[in-house]
Amino acid sequence: MCTVTFLPKGEEDFIITSNRDEDPQRATHELTSQNLGGRLVYFPQDPKAGGTWFATDKENFTLVLLNGGFEKHSHKPPYRISRGIMLLQFFEINSVKDFVELYNFDGIEPFTLVLIDHSGNEVKLHQLVWSGKELDHQQLKNTPHIWSSSTLYPQPVRDERRRWFKEWLVGRESYSQGEILEFHQFGGKGDAWNDFVMNREGRVQTVSVTSLDKKSDAFHFQHKSLV
Repeated sequence: MCTVTFLPKGEEDFIITSNRDEDPQRATHELTSQNLGGRLVYFPQDPKAGGTWFATDKENFTLVLLNGGFEKHSHKPPYRISRGIMLLQFFEINSVKDFVELYNFDGIEPFTLVLIDHSGNEVKLHQLVWSGKELDHQQLKNTPHIWSSSTLYPQPVRDERRRWFKEWLVGRESYSQGEILEFHQFGGKGDAWNDFVMNREGRVQTVSVTSLDKKSDAFHFQHKSLV
């Protein structure tokens, strides 16, 4: 749940891709679907907590989660519910406004949530950052974005990863899912600690890449295990 990129394709379409960095012992997960809020929601399920870091209902909303807020925090369990369960509970509410104003975030570990509202005739990109005490909600411009988890990547590394992404974007007038998936798997400088596919002596490593290509007439959902 630790590296995410967003690529707009016109006003209605987009590609969002996520690398999950996790303990490899927690890496087994399968794509599934559940009826939430009266519609099917598709997601890779975390086997430990039952939640997810990446979910879409195809028609209206797509959500991708990263651990941590703006800065690294101290892990202080127990927490009321897991962040992955919170993500799925959004689909029971099915409204960005109601989720921001009415959902109880108390007792949840800090997170960054990329929330895409594609229910209308234009994509609306939202960023929700929970510090553990306060929620920061911003609607971002419909332009390319990259996020890296503050729990694993200090600010200088996050800045360097933004530079890699900016360099990758140079000269590109359009994007394909295959191209961004290649970037997510091979981007970096040969540093196993901080490249997009990372491995910190087997304790934490990139265990999967998940990507959704939303088109006007189709969704292409890819999930690849790297373990």
